[in-house]
Amino acid sequence: MSAIIYGSDANASAVASALKAESPGRFKLVGFIDKNNQNSTKRILDLPIFLIKKSIPVLMRSKKVVALIIADKSLTKEERLTIVDECIEYGFKVYTLPVVSDWDDEKEISKNIKNFEIQDLLERKPIVLNTDSISSKLKGKSILVTGAAGSIGSEIVRQVLHFNPKKIILLDQAETPLHSLSLEILRLGLSVEVVNVIADVRDYAILERLFITYQPDVVYHAAAYKHVPMMEENPSQAIFTNVLGTKNVADLSNKYHVERFVMISTDKAVNPSSIMGASKRIAEMYIQSKHFKHLKNNSARYTKFITTRFGNVLGSNGSVVPLFTKQIQEGGPITITHPEIIRYFMTIPEACQLVLEACSMGNGGEIYIFDMGKPVKIIDLAKKMIRLAGYQPDKEIKIKIVGLRPGEKLYEELLNDSAQNLTTHHEKITIAVEVCDDFEIVSQQVEELISISYGGNSDMIAAKMKNIVPEYKSMNSVFQTLDIEVKDSYVYTK
Repeated sequence: MSAIIYGSDANASAVASALKAESPGRFKLVGFIDKNNQNSTKRILDLPIFLIKKSIPVLMRSKKVVALIIADKSLTKEERLTIVDECIEYGFKVYTLPVVSDWDDEKEISKNIKNFEIQDLLERKPIVLNTDSISSKLKGKSILVTGAAGSIGSEIVRQVLHFNPKKIILLDQAETPLHSLSLEILRLGLSVEVVNVIADVRDYAILERLFITYQPDVVYHAAAYKHVPMMEENPSQAIFTNVLGTKNVADLSNKYHVERFVMISTDKAVNPSSIMGASKRIAEMYIQSKHFKHLKNNSARYTKFITTRFGNVLGSNGSVVPLFTKQIQEGGPITITHPEIIRYFMTIPEACQLVLEACSMGNGGEIYIFDMGKPVKIIDLAKKMIRLAGYQPDKEIKIKIVGLRPGEKLYEELLNDSAQNLTTHHEKITIAVEVCDDFEIVSQQVEELISISYGGNSDMIAAKMKNIVPEYKSMNSVFQTLDIEVKDSYVYTK
């Protein structure tokens, strides 16, 4: 594959040397590009340095190359993204070097040259963590992670391991993914004790035995049902896992004196339009009101209940990126629910880093909101992924609009209309100040909702959820009629 290297410094030269040493060679190098359009009379490794007279794609076409390898580390994020956008627009492949620790090691350089991926297009500034604060909360402690085999739970596990806990308890009902995670940890050769627990957060008795046996100090609660259309069809299951499951883990955390309980929530809990979003909002309300109850009663020893709320994570199980990747591999079409649909994205490691930071800074009762950056139009995301794969959108890979799914919004939100937003010492984390009823009221409503859910009547479940969360308004859902009934009833009583 013929290629040009973007860059003309020592790093670019090291990349060229590494590629020439490859056997078999992946690239036939044609030359270099100097960012400052200088040094055109010089050569590197007997290859020319080209001037950009019009644009990089024009230069690449004139030199008959099909790939650009970005090796210039002085590029700003904006400059890098502009170059990538220009190249993929015209069907050129782009490669990058995300991490190189030793520029004299040709094998390491060669190994790290990879295709530019959608995660790279959405990358943001690295997060700076307060590692001392996090370490003080986790080092030498017993940590329980529910939903540990999931995309978020497993990354929390990986990051917690960096802080030398004494014991980590991995709880999930999915046997094979949990086994895979356990083997991954075993290969690291760490001294931490790893406990695998196949269990369901709905089962209070099994959970209680776990708490008695392993006595966790910190709980990260990531177990949840998350797929919006699936929960529209199965409201009772959303309640049993997202509400009852959270209640069980939270109640036991408090009963057995867990220091910190961190719930992983979602932007879909804000002004919810779906069963899933409303179930997560009710779970938020339960643990937040529980914290303030103990604070109000001056309990001698109580758990700090903390909520973290963020949007979509790139590459998580069932998210659009792996779905689009699979659809592209199958030749299309890529299916999009609506041409105007917009979502916030962050990477899984980034989200989990902020979860650990929020856990360390929280005093309890907070709902932490993560800075999700700029929203991304899903149709633009799809087109970029198609181009990165080397195809032309709507020609080689079709994009098909299939309509909004039940409960789906065009735009997600991170803050309720009536909530205030407070800053913290971390620039990417703020606190939503949500109005919260007394625990006795919330607890009674939750008990009633769980009881109704055992009856299995979806309309009754949804109606009760709307009673608990007044801002819950169904979208593109069979439960929209319940909103009309509530509105008509309100008008009539007036």
